[in-house]
Amino acid sequence: MSECCFSLVNIPNLHIPSFTRQSFPIAHFPRRFPSSLPFPNPSSKLLPFLVSRTTQATSASMEVEPTQGSDSNSAPMKLLFVEMGVGYDQHGQNITAAAMRACRDAISSNSIPAFRRGSIPGVSFDQMKLQIKLGVPHSLQSSLDIEKVKSVFPYGKILNVDVVDGGLICSSGVHVEEMGDKNDDCYIVNAAVYVGY
Repeated sequence: MSECCFSLVNIPNLHIPSFTRQSFPIAHFPRRFPSSLPFPNPSSKLLPFLVSRTTQATSASMEVEPTQGSDSNSAPMKLLFVEMGVGYDQHGQNITAAAMRACRDAISSNSIPAFRRGSIPGVSFDQMKLQIKLGVPHSLQSSLDIEKVKSVFPYGKILNVDVVDGGLICSSGVHVEEMGDKNDDCYIVNAAVYVGY
């Protein structure tokens, strides 16, 4: 239990329900539901929903090996962090635009002063390395322009862009010819950007 939660337990006159000290229900439903709701039946008794799956964190290697298509002469990248994003192209059915937006989304909320300020001993800004992994619907992978996707990144040596099956093609709900739509498809791409040196 964290110190914050522990200190709450020791506050005088603070009543904490007993279920918080044991396994507790994730969702709590009132016993009576309006009769207009089709589920659950107002006369049925609900059991609390408990999470039964346990997970164990594992320590992964902090080095990322160059992957297929990368510079084979380079040493493994020392991984600092992973940025993740999602990109959409709702009109025009352009998978490259969706991939570029996913990469922008991944990097747009981050600042990396450590490379410029010398916070990592012996590592300068020009040693930043990137590996990009894109989840793209299989049927659209051949139309993806990797060079345009790379242009999103303002700095860092891009070791590899790995394109795997992923993302989504779904309906945007509307076909707008004036916006270049061929149909109502919306393309969605997921991106993971591995940053290191």
